[in-house]
Amino acid sequence: MKNKFLLGLCLLIFNVSNLIAQSPSYPFQNKNLSIDQRIKDLVGQLTLEEKVNEMLYNAPGVPRLGVPQYNWWNEALHGVGRSGRATVFPQAIGLAATFNDELVFEEANVISDEARAMYNVAVKKDYRMQYGGLTFWSPNINIFRDPRWGRGQETYGEDPVLTTKMGIAFVKGLQGNDPTYLKVAACAKHYAVHSGPEKMRHEFNAEASMKDLWETYLPAFKALVENNVEAVMCAYNKTNDEVCCGNQYLLQEVLRTQWNFKGHVVSDCWAIGDFFGGHKILPGPIEASALALKRGVNLECGNAFPYLVQAVKKGLVTEQEIDNSLSILLRTKFKLGLFDPVGSTPYDNLAETSINNTEHRALARKVAQQSIVLLKNNGVLPLKNDLKKYFVTGPNAASMDALMGNYYGVNDKYVTILEGLTAAIQDGSQLQYRVGTPLVGDSTRASKFSTGEAKVSDATIVVMGITGYLEGEEGESVLSKTGGDRLDYNIPANQIEYLKALKLKNTKPVIAVITGGSPMNLSEVHEIADAVVLVWYPGEEGGNAVADIIFGKVAPSGKLPISFPKSLDQLPAYENYSMKGRTYRFMNAEPMYPFGFGLSYTNFKYEDLKLSKSTISKNEPLTATVTISNTGKMLGEEVIQLYVSHPNAGNDAPIMALKNFKKISLAPGERKTVQFTITPEMLNLINESGQSVFVKGALKIMVGGSAPTERSKALGAADFLTQNVECK
Repeated sequence: MKNKFLLGLCLLIFNVSNLIAQSPSYPFQNKNLSIDQRIKDLVGQLTLEEKVNEMLYNAPGVPRLGVPQYNWWNEALHGVGRSGRATVFPQAIGLAATFNDELVFEEANVISDEARAMYNVAVKKDYRMQYGGLTFWSPNINIFRDPRWGRGQETYGEDPVLTTKMGIAFVKGLQGNDPTYLKVAACAKHYAVHSGPEKMRHEFNAEASMKDLWETYLPAFKALVENNVEAVMCAYNKTNDEVCCGNQYLLQEVLRTQWNFKGHVVSDCWAIGDFFGGHKILPGPIEASALALKRGVNLECGNAFPYLVQAVKKGLVTEQEIDNSLSILLRTKFKLGLFDPVGSTPYDNLAETSINNTEHRALARKVAQQSIVLLKNNGVLPLKNDLKKYFVTGPNAASMDALMGNYYGVNDKYVTILEGLTAAIQDGSQLQYRVGTPLVGDSTRASKFSTGEAKVSDATIVVMGITGYLEGEEGESVLSKTGGDRLDYNIPANQIEYLKALKLKNTKPVIAVITGGSPMNLSEVHEIADAVVLVWYPGEEGGNAVADIIFGKVAPSGKLPISFPKSLDQLPAYENYSMKGRTYRFMNAEPMYPFGFGLSYTNFKYEDLKLSKSTISKNEPLTATVTISNTGKMLGEEVIQLYVSHPNAGNDAPIMALKNFKKISLAPGERKTVQFTITPEMLNLINESGQSVFVKGALKIMVGGSAPTERSKALGAADFLTQNVECK
């Protein structure tokens, strides 16, 4: 009895101590108060220097108030990046190639689960490092307007509708659906009109007409703000003569006033320093920090904001303006539960078991499978997995770099393409491997051993293309002479010569597997190889996913989120931000591979495109239905794409424009009817003033498995259907 009494007393003392430890010392720590009350209390207790420090990406915290340090900088482009072990999904451009926004949501939900789990484990150890927080500077929703941009791999391609749908799904998956707490905070970047040249970004002025601005560059940002993205990152460059992080029009008139954005604005890293160092519009950091604050930047990644203390003393800003800006920023921390006791949010119980587990790896494999685009197949694919002998070669066959892309995470079980292919063949078959040729090299001599192996093998798989050594962000691409941009559109010449040598006098199948994150000149590859498979940067399960496609475990279903021109000569100058002559919407020249294109191992037939009406007036919606059949012999997934064209609207109107899409699965012989609702906004055009207007006259509604062009037909895409509507 005495022992029971002592045990009960100990438990009582423990519980009381625990309650005391968790009871709030200050009103801002009391989660029963409103966020507004808590923010007001916290800001009111801070000195000017402490307020400014809390607006730095590496905020040191306020120990006297129990506010821990916090680093805002974290990345989650295709998995938790630059941190500990995490699931690494295909690069963003590959994710876009799935044309599957439901899958995007699944991926982002997994990423945020892992992010919370990693954060929970780290904070228990009082690890509060950069890349360890809950505020993620993803997704990148810039438009991949030109294939020369090395960072285009981070985007969802060249189309604003595709970018918008993918971006919304990604943000929702990251932030969660709890009514009180964010799972993590997402950030839409880089605002705005930012897509190269990479080496000039700290001084470049991107000039865009109001039409291009509102038709191409801003729609995805507007949509993500409407879907409650927590943060927006302003870009390095100027847009129409104003620095983006001090841009009155973009930050104040559009973002805050027109769109009523309530979240926080973060500068790209050291972009405020560019005010005086690159753009040279101001004398120094005091004036630069003051301008950024006044224009709406709440958080700085860089080292200019500490000068806000001097800016206050010089009368360039007031302390009240700092209070107002800091209050916006702190709201994010309260919504993340960073001032609440452990156990307050529904995400506090996520632990190590949520990191790169079996289910997450399976999803990474599924995303990679759906991202792979079959560009050519003369009938050699799918291969049997029990042939006598296979030869795998090429600079990227055994490369982990070819799996990752940029802004990548780390993983202890990356599956290279060589490993995936090896695991997929049956015992008794042979597989030989030689690198054959380097990623780049002056020598174009092909190894005699390699060419000999190809001739005696039943199939040769050449894994070639580019990696992050050749494309990416300024300073990251160590073999690039142009700051990560790809001003040379060609695959390295030594790789082409090697492919030629492998196919010379070789009647056995040669399959080219292409890695990379941007369009490249594949004309010779297409001519030489029996099949061409574009796999992007496919992530940790990339090798298994490629094997699944090569050997027909899964039919390819990826579609190109960006056009592949035949050469850069078909494009305007890289520095020109006008959309005229760019992307499938405005480019009259015939591409090598069109937007939305991708082959399958089965065949799809489109029938019975029907519209709810043949004549419409302003503000009237329209419904389109179409029936799709799998007429082949294999289960397959198809992306049904709906395009609109205004053939009589003038040369400034898009040739055609994607308005919606849906990915469906069809068994052999199966038929499904898909319905699209076409809103009045989808049918409008953007005029020279940037306004959405109803245009009278003929309207075409087109549905198919690719952009509806003759080039798509020539490459083997399914026929598309067209119906006409009269706008009155």
